[in-house]
Amino acid sequence: MGTGKDDPGTVWAIPPEVCPARTVVEVLANKWVMYVMGMLRHHGAPMRFNQLRRSLPGITQKMLTQTLRMLERDGLVCRTVHPTAPPQVEYELTPLGREAGEIAHAVGEWSAAHADEILAARRDFDNRASGELEPVSP
Repeated sequence: MGTGKDDPGTVWAIPPEVCPARTVVEVLANKWVMYVMGMLRHHGAPMRFNQLRRSLPGITQKMLTQTLRMLERDGLVCRTVHPTAPPQVEYELTPLGREAGEIAHAVGEWSAAHADEILAARRDFDNRASGELEPVSP
């Protein structure tokens, strides 16, 4: 594999400081991020950990904890600990998280509107790739 800029075999790693979109896409591409943000957005009020977990079938306690910590670190979720016994912890979207939630919601709506087309394209591709159908000539 070549190392030159014009070599098509070269893989270019674009650092996040040069391409901020890379950082954002890496966050939103996480398997559970859009579900967690979507649930917090849909609920419209702070949610407790177990309330969130019950609302997201299939997510483990460990994965929800990791996802919430990542979202909190990125400033998308606010974690509030209330001084009660036992301590009550709530999570809600920050203003930045609400704005990102709008984008995630739009992606979800687009996905729902076009999922059938994407699945049909995948089936067509897989059928052609498996040799079941002859490729269409241009």
